[in-house]
Amino acid sequence: MSSAILRQASGAIRAVSRSTAFSTSAIARKDFVQDLYIRELKSYKPAPIAKDAHLGAVKAYTLPPKPQAPAAPTDLASELAAYDASEPTKADVKVEAAPAEHTGQGPEAFLDMLEADIPEDNHHH
Repeated sequence: MSSAILRQASGAIRAVSRSTAFSTSAIARKDFVQDLYIRELKSYKPAPIAKDAHLGAVKAYTLPPKPQAPAAPTDLASELAAYDASEPTKADVKVEAAPAEHTGQGPEAFLDMLEADIPEDNHHH
């Protein structure tokens, strides 16, 4: 008989522990903040946008002016003559005389060194 009582007692304890245990069902765990948030989202109606709301934010587009073709010179011969007169000639350019002797520096000295014959070393034979 004691085993039957123990079985009934353990069954009663299991039933009580199941009813008081945390439930994961949606009915037992209601989140009031979430319900309030969802209700407010559903009832939200955005304000209608006015048709002329863009007027202050968008500039009116205007096409740039068309480019004008350059005017052809009327007296081309006189303009060419004036250009030829203003352009310097080779006689106006002063040429400095190069030094007659190289001091071992500069590009000429380097090229001379490269073109020089390589001296032969006879002591290795």
